[in-house]
Amino acid sequence: MSLTTQSYKGARDFFPEDKRIQKYMFSVLRKVVETFGYLEYDAPIIEPIELYLAKTSDEIVTEQTYNFLDRGGRHVTLRPEMTPTVSRMVAARRQELSYPARWYSIPNLWRYERPQHGRLREHFQLNVDLFGVSGIEADHEIMVVADTIMQAYGAKRSTYEIRVSSRAFVNWLLLEYLKLDHSQATAMIRLVDRLHKISEEEFLVAGEALLTPSQRESGTLRQLLVVLKAKEVTDLPLVTQQHPATSELIKLMKMLKNNRIDNAVFDPTLMRGFDYYTGIVFEVFDKETGNNRSMFGGGRYDGLVGEFGVQPLPTVGFGMGDVTLQNFLETHKLLPTIRPETDAVVILIGNVYEASQEALSSFRAEGVRLAVDTTGRKLDAQIRGAVKGGLSFALFIGEQELISKRYKLKNLVNGEEHEHSFERIVSILNSRHVRQEDL
Repeated sequence: MSLTTQSYKGARDFFPEDKRIQKYMFSVLRKVVETFGYLEYDAPIIEPIELYLAKTSDEIVTEQTYNFLDRGGRHVTLRPEMTPTVSRMVAARRQELSYPARWYSIPNLWRYERPQHGRLREHFQLNVDLFGVSGIEADHEIMVVADTIMQAYGAKRSTYEIRVSSRAFVNWLLLEYLKLDHSQATAMIRLVDRLHKISEEEFLVAGEALLTPSQRESGTLRQLLVVLKAKEVTDLPLVTQQHPATSELIKLMKMLKNNRIDNAVFDPTLMRGFDYYTGIVFEVFDKETGNNRSMFGGGRYDGLVGEFGVQPLPTVGFGMGDVTLQNFLETHKLLPTIRPETDAVVILIGNVYEASQEALSSFRAEGVRLAVDTTGRKLDAQIRGAVKGGLSFALFIGEQELISKRYKLKNLVNGEEHEHSFERIVSILNSRHVRQEDL
């Protein structure tokens, strides 16, 4: 039986053309976050499972992690998310770091779930986290970073929406205002998180099932629905507007508007599934009908660093997956044509392979990226191969070129062919690097 050529289900092979797209996407991410002063870090892909048992949602830990016993009998897992890991790292150097600390990473993450549009078992994710600032300014900065990334790809704000809520408000609403116990509140959060995927009738049936008879009689679920249907913070029942989180939300929304981020909206149904969120939360949604879904999000999680036995540290951040990001860019036709990194194919005229090495080394020393065709095929076959491979130029080197140090350069896109000096060819081909990096 032959070995399969298929990759593992839910994971991807990155062929060169795929890798070019990924490199472009990642280069934009790095460029934007570094302009805000964020520093890159990384960590092992395997972590002890206890790292996720404390605060990651039960569904992810029990149903979606790749966990196993290693040969030393330790229970470990492939990381399903990065937030516990970065919290562990910061806790390890809690006293040594200077604050605020701005960190980012683009790791690959693994979750065992059914592959579908926008969701795979392995994906890469930009993680951006700001440690050490408790004020709303940090939440604002993180959301501005997220919006700036979208703008850097050329997205119009009319094509995506930033939905904002507060887990501090939601927790107070469920536990104090509606008098649910912790298990009821946790289950209700999970249910509300699915509200956009089910009908209101289904929500009411499932919600009533979580309540006691007295809670059902007092109209607890109806009171919750009034809050969930609010379009503005000022639409909330007056008694709930007294909570400090509502004034924080109003201030944040005003700050975003001052940044001309006019696509930020209040959405009390936004829960964010992780148990570690403590304050402002947000998600970015694609508004395109054919791809209408949450793309990425984040929020404040002030207690997670403290879980490692050190003094708690105010923290806010977000994670942006590459699968949903690429879907958005493709849906809105924002991915540029990205040609191979190779500047030109070198076509040797005659038996000059050895004699051409000095010239080739000189070109490469100037940063020109050349691939030599050594197949011995006919010239037209070499040209066809270069075109098929997506290359833009062919550089011809023969005995005469080596003597005169003037070379023919053919543009494989428009067919133009000219003879140039060494210096001019270096200038022409290196100018591609500037354009590619500016994409």
